[in-house]
Amino acid sequence: MDTPVDKAAFLLISFGGPERHEDVLPFLENVLRGRNVPRERMLEVAEHYYHFDGRSPINDQNRELLEELRAEFAENGPKLPLYWGNRNWHPMLEDTLRQMRADGISKAIALATSAFGSYSGCRQYCEDIDRTRAAVGADGQGEAPRILKIRPFSREAKFIDACADRLSDALRTLPEARLVFTAHSIPMSMANTSPYLAELKDASAAVAGRVGKSEWDLVYQSRSGPPGQPWLEPDIGDHLRRLHAEGVREVAIMPIGFLSDHMEVLYDLDTEAAALCSELGMKMVRARTVETHPVFVSLVRDLVAAALEHPPAACAADCCPPPARPVRPAPGS
Repeated sequence: MDTPVDKAAFLLISFGGPERHEDVLPFLENVLRGRNVPRERMLEVAEHYYHFDGRSPINDQNRELLEELRAEFAENGPKLPLYWGNRNWHPMLEDTLRQMRADGISKAIALATSAFGSYSGCRQYCEDIDRTRAAVGADGQGEAPRILKIRPFSREAKFIDACADRLSDALRTLPEARLVFTAHSIPMSMANTSPYLAELKDASAAVAGRVGKSEWDLVYQSRSGPPGQPWLEPDIGDHLRRLHAEGVREVAIMPIGFLSDHMEVLYDLDTEAAALCSELGMKMVRARTVETHPVFVSLVRDLVAAALEHPPAACAADCCPPPARPVRPAPGS
């Protein structure tokens, strides 16, 4: 039987999401602070949340994942307490680190809810950890726990297995459907300086191979930047129109870039893409994300156990730098 690991813990770090109508705008202001996103775009995204009564499913999904991990850790080790903190909404990471310190935790193995490497999916979480630890340590109550973040894990066999199983379930409905993988679009300046695109292509190819599909597409969704800033394309809506023009009448969409069926999956795919497919006369099925798939839960346990034995190395200083901001024209130009 495993023995408890002294003063260590597991920490789930996620994006966060509103849970009430009145949370939506403050949440989005947190998300977009310091970014050059027009307010009209923020209000447009707010309507996506209002469509679901202002409640994002992501917090409930993280609670479910924590419960599954708690059971997995209890049965198979490591024997660690589990904590959860968010980047943009409650429970906020800073509050969680204060609680961990009060509980006597000296270090934690952290998993961010992003499988692919990029600035927003990896390095920004590292920056959040550093900034939050500094804020907690500056209050005179003692040092914040040391946080060891697990690196992106999209190439892990169990991640591929869990994705393939979810996709297989969807393909039972439309076995001959054209396979379309989706991921969150990011600025080209971010994509060009990170492994994001290469990792997405590798994972999509591996999952497609597992379900016997030789023809597949990788497209993007949920673009949020200024209109003049280049982002990864094609957009899922544009791609569906193109497939329809080519004679495709059935599509199976796999949101491989997401770990749970949160707002961007529910709105951009289950609402907007589904409506477009209906308008075009195309049949569509959407595969579930890995969420609490038992194989994914097992993978997280493996990653945590490995990180306890061999702490993950820090990323290189120049890995996944922040995206270049568009240059605004000078007044009068």
